[in-house]
Amino acid sequence: MTYLPSTIASGTTSLLTPRENMPATDHAVLTLSCPQRSGIVHSVSKFLFERGFDIVEHQQFDDPAAQRLYLRTAFVQREQSESVEDLVRDFAQVADEFSMDFNFHDGTKPKVLVMVSKMGHCLNDLIFRWTTGTLAADLVAVVSNHETLRPMAEAAGLTFIHIPVTAETKPEAEARLLETINDFDADLVVLARYMQIFSPELSAQLAGKAINIHHSFLPGFKGARPYHQAHKRGVKQIGATAHYITDDLDEGPIIEQEVIRVDHRLSPQELAMVGRDNEALALSKAVRLHVENRVMVDGLRTITFT
Repeated sequence: MTYLPSTIASGTTSLLTPRENMPATDHAVLTLSCPQRSGIVHSVSKFLFERGFDIVEHQQFDDPAAQRLYLRTAFVQREQSESVEDLVRDFAQVADEFSMDFNFHDGTKPKVLVMVSKMGHCLNDLIFRWTTGTLAADLVAVVSNHETLRPMAEAAGLTFIHIPVTAETKPEAEARLLETINDFDADLVVLARYMQIFSPELSAQLAGKAINIHHSFLPGFKGARPYHQAHKRGVKQIGATAHYITDDLDEGPIIEQEVIRVDHRLSPQELAMVGRDNEALALSKAVRLHVENRVMVDGLRTITFT
Protein backbone atom coordinates (compact mmCIF):
# COMPACT_ATOMS: atom_id res chain seq x y z
CA MET A 1 0.00 0.00 0.00
CA THR A 2 1.16 3.51 -0.73
CA TYR A 3 0.15 5.81 2.08
CA LEU A 4 -2.25 8.55 1.12
CA PRO A 5 -0.91 12.05 1.69
CA SER A 6 -2.05 14.42 4.39
CA THR A 7 -4.50 17.13 3.39
CA ILE A 8 -1.77 19.63 2.57
CA ALA A 9 1.70 18.54 1.56
CA SER A 10 3.75 21.53 0.51
CA GLY A 11 4.70 21.54 -3.13
CA THR A 12 2.77 18.41 -4.07
CA THR A 13 -0.47 17.40 -5.72
CA SER A 14 -2.35 14.23 -4.93
CA LEU A 15 -5.69 12.45 -5.10
CA LEU A 16 -7.61 9.69 -3.41
CA THR A 17 -8.10 6.76 -5.77
CA PRO A 18 -11.61 5.21 -5.77
CA ARG A 19 -11.84 1.63 -4.53
CA GLU A 20 -14.14 -1.10 -5.77
CA ASN A 21 -17.20 -1.94 -3.67
CA MET A 22 -16.76 1.12 -1.45
CA PRO A 23 -19.68 3.51 -0.87
CA ALA A 24 -19.00 7.06 -2.01
CA THR A 25 -20.49 10.44 -1.30
CA ASP A 26 -22.00 12.48 -4.10
CA HIS A 27 -19.29 15.11 -4.16
CA ALA A 28 -15.56 15.64 -4.44
CA VAL A 29 -13.42 18.15 -2.56
CA LEU A 30 -10.63 20.50 -3.53
CA THR A 31 -8.34 21.80 -0.78
CA LEU A 32 -5.54 24.27 -1.35
CA SER A 33 -3.33 26.92 0.18
CA CYS A 34 -1.39 29.68 -1.54
CA PRO A 35 -0.11 33.23 -1.05
CA GLN A 36 -2.88 35.83 -0.89
CA ARG A 37 -3.68 37.72 -4.09
CA SER A 38 -6.77 38.67 -6.04
CA GLY A 39 -8.47 36.30 -8.47
CA ILE A 40 -7.96 33.01 -6.63
CA VAL A 41 -11.59 32.17 -5.88
CA HIS A 42 -12.69 33.34 -9.32
CA SER A 43 -10.13 31.09 -11.00
CA VAL A 44 -11.15 28.06 -8.94
CA SER A 45 -14.88 28.64 -9.57
CA LYS A 46 -14.32 29.18 -13.30
CA PHE A 47 -12.20 26.03 -13.56
CA LEU A 48 -14.90 23.86 -11.97
CA PHE A 49 -17.82 25.48 -13.84
CA GLU A 50 -16.19 25.05 -17.23
CA ARG A 51 -15.82 21.33 -16.54
CA GLY A 52 -19.42 20.71 -15.61
CA PHE A 53 -19.25 20.93 -11.82
CA ASP A 54 -21.49 22.78 -9.36
CA ILE A 55 -20.03 24.05 -6.09
CA VAL A 56 -22.07 22.83 -3.10
CA GLU A 57 -19.87 24.11 -0.27
CA HIS A 58 -17.10 26.68 -0.13
CA GLN A 59 -15.01 27.84 2.82
CA GLN A 60 -11.85 29.88 2.94
CA PHE A 61 -9.59 31.50 5.49
CA ASP A 62 -7.44 34.49 4.68
CA ASP A 63 -4.58 34.66 7.17
CA PRO A 64 -3.44 38.30 7.31
CA ALA A 65 -0.42 37.49 9.47
CA ALA A 66 0.99 34.91 7.07
CA GLN A 67 -0.49 36.56 3.95
CA ARG A 68 -1.80 33.17 2.94
CA LEU A 69 -5.17 31.81 1.81
CA TYR A 70 -6.62 28.41 2.74
CA LEU A 71 -9.58 27.04 0.79
CA ARG A 72 -11.92 24.04 0.80
CA THR A 73 -14.46 23.65 -2.00
CA ALA A 74 -16.86 20.71 -2.38
CA PHE A 75 -18.44 20.16 -5.79
CA VAL A 76 -20.73 17.80 -7.70
CA GLN A 77 -20.88 16.79 -11.34
CA ARG A 78 -23.71 18.23 -13.47
CA GLU A 79 -22.95 15.95 -16.39
CA GLN A 80 -20.39 13.42 -17.50
CA SER A 81 -17.10 15.29 -17.38
CA GLU A 82 -13.49 14.83 -16.34
CA SER A 83 -12.14 12.20 -13.97
CA VAL A 84 -10.30 13.16 -10.81
CA GLU A 85 -7.05 12.28 -12.54
CA ASP A 86 -7.90 14.70 -15.35
CA LEU A 87 -8.74 17.41 -12.84
CA VAL A 88 -5.37 17.06 -11.14
CA ARG A 89 -3.60 17.35 -14.48
CA ASP A 90 -5.68 20.26 -15.81
CA PHE A 91 -5.63 22.22 -12.55
CA ALA A 92 -1.84 22.34 -12.57
CA GLN A 93 -1.91 25.42 -14.78
CA VAL A 94 -4.09 27.31 -12.29
CA ALA A 95 -1.96 26.07 -9.41
CA ASP A 96 1.24 27.25 -11.05
CA GLU A 97 -0.21 30.72 -11.65
CA PHE A 98 -1.03 31.18 -7.96
CA SER A 99 1.76 29.03 -6.41
CA MET A 100 -0.82 26.67 -4.91
CA ASP A 101 -0.36 23.52 -2.87
CA PHE A 102 -3.52 21.57 -3.69
CA ASN A 103 -5.30 18.24 -3.41
CA PHE A 104 -8.39 16.78 -5.06
CA HIS A 105 -10.29 14.20 -2.99
CA ASP A 106 -12.98 11.94 -4.41
CA GLY A 107 -16.02 10.77 -2.43
CA THR A 108 -14.61 7.40 -1.35
CA LYS A 109 -15.03 6.68 2.35
CA PRO A 110 -11.61 6.44 4.03
CA LYS A 111 -10.67 3.24 5.84
CA VAL A 112 -9.86 3.67 9.53
CA LEU A 113 -7.84 1.35 11.76
CA VAL A 114 -8.41 1.93 15.48
CA MET A 115 -5.81 1.25 18.18
CA VAL A 116 -6.75 0.73 21.84
CA SER A 117 -5.38 -0.59 25.10
CA LYS A 118 -7.79 -1.32 27.97
CA MET A 119 -10.22 1.64 28.04
CA GLY A 120 -13.10 1.29 25.60
CA HIS A 121 -15.06 4.56 25.78
CA CYS A 122 -13.50 6.10 22.66
CA LEU A 123 -13.73 2.85 20.68
CA ASN A 124 -17.36 2.41 21.71
CA ASP A 125 -18.17 5.94 20.56
CA LEU A 126 -16.47 5.44 17.20
CA ILE A 127 -18.27 2.13 16.67
CA PHE A 128 -21.63 3.77 17.42
CA ARG A 129 -21.00 6.60 14.96
CA TRP A 130 -19.76 4.15 12.33
CA THR A 131 -22.75 1.82 12.62
CA THR A 132 -25.20 4.75 12.51
CA GLY A 133 -23.51 6.20 9.42
CA THR A 134 -22.39 9.49 10.97
CA LEU A 135 -18.62 8.94 10.95
CA ALA A 136 -18.06 9.49 7.19
CA ALA A 137 -15.52 6.65 7.28
CA ASP A 138 -15.38 2.86 7.53
CA LEU A 139 -13.79 1.16 10.53
CA VAL A 140 -11.86 -1.86 9.25
CA ALA A 141 -10.03 -3.33 12.26
CA VAL A 142 -9.03 -2.85 15.88
CA VAL A 143 -5.44 -3.35 17.06
CA SER A 144 -4.56 -3.60 20.74
CA ASN A 145 -1.66 -4.44 23.01
CA HIS A 146 -4.19 -6.15 25.33
CA GLU A 147 -7.06 -8.60 24.87
CA THR A 148 -9.47 -6.56 27.01
CA LEU A 149 -11.54 -5.00 24.23
CA ARG A 150 -11.73 -7.98 21.89
CA PRO A 151 -15.41 -8.67 22.78
CA MET A 152 -16.42 -5.07 22.00
CA ALA A 153 -14.66 -5.08 18.64
CA GLU A 154 -15.86 -8.51 17.54
CA ALA A 155 -19.44 -7.78 18.63
CA ALA A 156 -19.36 -4.92 16.11
CA GLY A 157 -18.07 -7.25 13.39
CA LEU A 158 -14.54 -5.82 13.44
CA THR A 159 -11.39 -7.87 13.15
CA PHE A 160 -9.44 -7.68 16.43
CA ILE A 161 -5.67 -8.06 16.25
CA HIS A 162 -3.61 -8.50 19.41
CA ILE A 163 -0.08 -7.10 19.10
CA PRO A 164 1.60 -7.24 22.52
CA VAL A 165 4.34 -4.69 23.14
CA THR A 166 7.30 -4.78 25.52
CA ALA A 167 10.48 -2.74 25.54
CA GLU A 168 12.30 -5.70 24.00
CA THR A 169 9.68 -6.48 21.32
CA LYS A 170 8.71 -2.93 20.34
CA PRO A 171 10.53 -2.90 16.95
CA GLU A 172 8.90 -6.18 15.95
CA ALA A 173 5.49 -4.99 17.19
CA GLU A 174 5.72 -1.77 15.18
CA ALA A 175 6.76 -3.70 12.08
CA ARG A 176 3.72 -5.94 12.51
CA LEU A 177 1.52 -2.88 12.99
CA LEU A 178 2.70 -1.41 9.69
CA GLU A 179 2.01 -4.74 7.98
CA THR A 180 -1.49 -4.70 9.44
CA ILE A 181 -2.10 -1.15 8.21
CA ASN A 182 -1.01 -2.27 4.75
CA ASP A 183 -3.09 -5.43 4.87
CA PHE A 184 -6.26 -3.45 5.61
CA ASP A 185 -5.32 -0.65 3.20
CA ALA A 186 -6.02 1.82 6.02
CA ASP A 187 -6.00 5.53 5.22
CA LEU A 188 -6.08 6.68 8.85
CA VAL A 189 -4.89 5.27 12.18
CA VAL A 190 -6.81 6.41 15.27
CA LEU A 191 -5.22 6.02 18.69
CA ALA A 192 -8.35 5.72 20.85
CA ARG A 193 -6.57 5.68 24.23
CA TYR A 194 -3.75 3.46 22.99
CA MET A 195 -1.24 3.66 25.83
CA GLN A 196 2.01 3.07 23.98
CA ILE A 197 4.44 5.64 22.60
CA PHE A 198 5.36 5.28 18.94
CA SER A 199 9.02 5.35 17.95
CA PRO A 200 10.23 8.41 15.99
CA GLU A 201 10.52 6.21 12.90
CA LEU A 202 6.92 4.99 13.11
CA SER A 203 5.66 8.50 13.87
CA ALA A 204 7.40 9.77 10.75
CA GLN A 205 5.86 7.04 8.57
CA LEU A 206 2.38 7.88 9.89
CA ALA A 207 2.76 11.67 9.71
CA GLY A 208 -0.59 13.25 8.84
CA LYS A 209 -2.27 9.82 8.92
CA ALA A 210 -2.55 9.11 12.67
CA ILE A 211 -4.70 10.91 15.25
CA ASN A 212 -4.26 10.61 19.00
CA ILE A 213 -6.57 11.62 21.84
CA HIS A 214 -4.87 13.15 24.87
CA HIS A 215 -6.76 13.08 28.15
CA SER A 216 -5.71 16.57 29.16
CA PHE A 217 -5.29 20.16 28.00
CA LEU A 218 -2.69 20.62 25.27
CA PRO A 219 -0.41 22.34 24.89
CA GLY A 220 0.65 23.54 28.35
CA PHE A 221 2.18 26.94 27.72
CA LYS A 222 5.15 27.84 29.89
CA GLY A 223 6.89 31.14 30.49
CA ALA A 224 5.94 34.58 29.24
CA ARG A 225 3.41 35.59 26.58
CA PRO A 226 1.20 32.48 26.85
CA TYR A 227 -1.50 33.91 24.60
CA HIS A 228 1.05 34.55 21.88
CA GLN A 229 2.13 30.93 22.24
CA ALA A 230 -1.50 29.81 22.06
CA HIS A 231 -2.03 31.76 18.85
CA LYS A 232 1.07 30.26 17.33
CA ARG A 233 -0.18 26.74 18.14
CA GLY A 234 -3.71 27.38 16.89
CA VAL A 235 -5.44 26.31 20.10
CA LYS A 236 -9.14 25.58 19.63
CA GLN A 237 -10.37 25.05 23.19
CA ILE A 238 -9.13 24.03 26.59
CA GLY A 239 -10.02 20.41 27.31
CA ALA A 240 -9.37 16.94 25.93
CA THR A 241 -7.20 17.27 22.84
CA ALA A 242 -7.19 15.35 19.57
CA HIS A 243 -4.04 15.90 17.54
CA TYR A 244 -1.87 14.41 14.82
CA ILE A 245 0.99 12.35 16.18
CA THR A 246 4.58 13.45 15.75
CA ASP A 247 7.86 12.20 17.18
CA ASP A 248 7.57 15.01 19.76
CA LEU A 249 5.20 13.42 22.28
CA ASP A 250 1.83 15.19 22.59
CA GLU A 251 3.06 18.19 20.59
CA GLY A 252 1.45 17.40 17.22
CA PRO A 253 -0.87 19.80 15.37
CA ILE A 254 -4.17 20.14 17.24
CA ILE A 255 -7.33 19.20 15.35
CA GLU A 256 -10.05 19.47 17.98
CA GLN A 257 -10.48 20.23 21.68
CA GLU A 258 -13.45 19.87 24.02
CA VAL A 259 -14.27 21.30 27.44
CA ILE A 260 -16.76 20.36 30.12
CA ARG A 261 -17.13 22.54 33.21
CA VAL A 262 -16.55 20.86 36.59
CA ASP A 263 -16.45 22.03 40.18
CA HIS A 264 -15.37 20.98 43.66
CA ARG A 265 -18.36 18.69 44.20
CA LEU A 266 -17.08 16.00 41.84
CA SER A 267 -14.98 13.13 43.14
CA PRO A 268 -11.89 11.91 41.24
CA GLN A 269 -13.98 9.04 39.89
CA GLU A 270 -16.69 11.42 38.70
CA LEU A 271 -14.07 13.67 37.12
CA ALA A 272 -12.70 10.68 35.23
CA MET A 273 -16.19 9.81 33.99
CA VAL A 274 -16.74 13.37 32.73
CA GLY A 275 -13.30 13.30 31.13
CA ARG A 276 -14.11 10.14 29.21
CA ASP A 277 -17.10 11.86 27.62
CA ASN A 278 -14.82 14.75 26.71
CA GLU A 279 -12.24 12.48 25.11
CA ALA A 280 -14.75 10.51 23.05
CA LEU A 281 -16.37 13.66 21.68
CA ALA A 282 -13.11 15.39 20.81
CA LEU A 283 -11.75 12.29 19.08
CA SER A 284 -14.85 11.58 17.02
CA LYS A 285 -14.99 15.21 15.89
CA ALA A 286 -11.33 15.11 14.89
CA VAL A 287 -11.81 11.91 12.90
CA ARG A 288 -14.80 13.36 11.09
CA LEU A 289 -12.95 16.58 10.27
CA HIS A 290 -10.01 14.61 8.89
CA VAL A 291 -11.95 12.12 6.78
CA GLU A 292 -14.10 14.92 5.32
CA ASN A 293 -10.89 16.71 4.27
CA ARG A 294 -11.61 19.68 6.53
CA VAL A 295 -8.18 19.86 8.16
CA MET A 296 -5.19 21.63 6.65
CA VAL A 297 -1.87 21.45 8.47
CA ASP A 298 0.16 24.64 8.67
CA GLY A 299 3.33 23.95 10.60
CA LEU A 300 2.40 23.35 14.24
CA ARG A 301 -1.23 24.40 13.85
CA THR A 302 -4.22 23.36 11.80
CA ILE A 303 -6.82 25.24 9.78
CA THR A 304 -10.13 23.40 10.30
CA PHE A 305 -13.22 24.07 8.21
CA THR A 306 -16.16 22.90 10.34
